[in-house]
Amino acid sequence: MSGAASAPAEPGTADTTPPPLSGMPLALAALALGLANFLVLLDTTIANVSLPHIAGSLGVSNTQSTWIITSYAVAEAICVPLTGWLAGRFGTYRIFVWALVGFTVFSTFCGLSRTLGMLIACRIGQGLCGGPLMPLSQALLLRIFPRAKAGLAMSVAAMTTIIAPILGPILGGKISDDYSWPWIFFINLPAAALCIFGVVQLLKRYETETQKLPIDKVGLFMLVFWVGSFQLMLDLGREHDWFGSNMIVALAVFAAVGFVAFLIWEFTEDHPIVDLRVLRHRGFTAATAALAIGFSTIYCSIVIVPLFLQSVPAYTSTWSGYAMSTMGVFAIMLAPIAGRSGQWIDMRITVCFGLVWLGFVSFLRARWTADLDFWSYAMPQLLQGIGTPFFMIGLMTLGLSAVPPRETASAAGLMAFIRTLATALGTSIITTRWDDGTEEARAQLVGIVNGGQSYMETLTSAGFSVQQAREMLAQLIELQGATISASHLFMEIGVLCIIAAQFAWLIPKARPGAAPAGGH
Repeated sequence: MSGAASAPAEPGTADTTPPPLSGMPLALAALALGLANFLVLLDTTIANVSLPHIAGSLGVSNTQSTWIITSYAVAEAICVPLTGWLAGRFGTYRIFVWALVGFTVFSTFCGLSRTLGMLIACRIGQGLCGGPLMPLSQALLLRIFPRAKAGLAMSVAAMTTIIAPILGPILGGKISDDYSWPWIFFINLPAAALCIFGVVQLLKRYETETQKLPIDKVGLFMLVFWVGSFQLMLDLGREHDWFGSNMIVALAVFAAVGFVAFLIWEFTEDHPIVDLRVLRHRGFTAATAALAIGFSTIYCSIVIVPLFLQSVPAYTSTWSGYAMSTMGVFAIMLAPIAGRSGQWIDMRITVCFGLVWLGFVSFLRARWTADLDFWSYAMPQLLQGIGTPFFMIGLMTLGLSAVPPRETASAAGLMAFIRTLATALGTSIITTRWDDGTEEARAQLVGIVNGGQSYMETLTSAGFSVQQAREMLAQLIELQGATISASHLFMEIGVLCIIAAQFAWLIPKARPGAAPAGGH
C-alpha cells in the first residue's frame, strides 16, 4: 500500500490514520461500499410499482398503500443530515456497520409483514438506518482511496446513484408480477450480508475519532417537525388539490416556520444536530446547489418519462422500464473516466459540460410525439448517460474536497439531505404541473377543433357510431394535451440544467492532477 493518509487527524493529535488501500483490497472495499449505497437507493423506487400488489395482499386501498413510500422517504430525509453528528459521536465505521445491519434486519421484517401498520413501521426503520449509509459510504470511500484519486472514489458512489433508481421499478415490477411482493425486500439480504462481511474485514481500521458531543434535542425536534411537514405536504398535495386544501396550507405553514426556526437555532447552537456551518465553504455550497438542481432534473425525467410512455404511446410498465434502462449504459462506461478527469482538466469544465448535455437531451425529449418508434424514445435516455457521471462525480468531488477532512461526514450528510429534498420537491412539482398542463392544453385544443366535425364524419363513415367517434376524439385530444404539456416541461428542465451549469464557475478552481483541497 502506498500514498498518504486519506485524512489528517484532528488538530492536536497524532496522525494515526492508516494509508489508503490499493489493489484487490481497495476494489473489494469499494464494491462493498458501493453496493450498500446501491441498496439504499434501490429501495427508494423498487416499491413504487409494487403498490397495487401490496395493497391487494394486505387488503388496503391504493391511497393507503402510498404511505409505504412516504414513511421510507420521511425517515430517510430526517436521518440523512444527522450523519455528521452520529459519526462524530460514535465513529464513521461503527455507525456505518450498525446502520447496515439495521437496514438488513428491517428489510427482513418488511418482507414478513402481514399488516399495513407493521410494514409502515418497518419501512420507517429501513429509512432511519438507510439514511446515514449514503453519506457515510462517500466519506469512507474518500478515506480508502488515495487523495489524488478522490474523483475515482466518487465515481463508485455516482454509478450506484445513477443505476439504482432506474433498476428499482424494473426489478419491482418483475418480482411482483412473477413472484410475490415480499421478495422486493428479501433480495436485499444476500447483498447486504456481503456488504457487512466486506466492510468488517477491510474497513475497521478506518474508524474516525469520536467526541462525547451533547445531543441537540431542540434541533432534532425541529428537524423532525419541519421535514415531516414538508414531506407530507408533497406526498398529499396532489390528492387534496394542493393549496385548495386547508390541511395542505397548514402543513406548508408548519414546514416554513419550522424551517426558519431550525436554521436560526442550528446556526447559533454550539453543538448542532446538523452542522450548517459547512455552508461557509463557497465551493461546497455552490456544488451542493448545482447538484440539487441537476439531480432533481434527473429524477424528474425518471418520473415523467415512464408516465409519458405509458400514457401517450401506451407502453407497458415493462417496456417503459426497458426504455429507461438505457440511461445506465454510457453512465457505467464513462464513470471511471469522469472520476479521473480531474487529473487532466479543470473539473468545473466537465461539470458544466455534463449539465449542459443534460439540458440538450431534455430539449430532444421536447420533440416527442405519440407515434415514434421505441428507439426514438430510448435514445435520449441513452444519451443522458453521457453527461450524468461528469456532472455528478465532478460536483461531489469538488464539493466534498472544499471542506476540511474533519467535516467530511457532516458535509456529505448535508449534501445528501439537500439532494433528497430537491428530488422530492422536483418530483411533486413536475407531476402536478404535467397534470395541470395537460388539462390546460386539452381545454385549448377543444376550443380549436370546434367539435372535430370533419374527424367525426370520417370515423362515422368508416363504420363507427357517433358515441365511439366522440370517445376517440376525446382520447386524441387527451393524448395531444399530454404531449404538449410534457414538451413544455422538458423545455423547462433543459433550461434549469443550463442554469445549474453556471454554478460550477462559483467553485474555486483546482489544479489538474492536484490532490483535492482538504486532503481527501
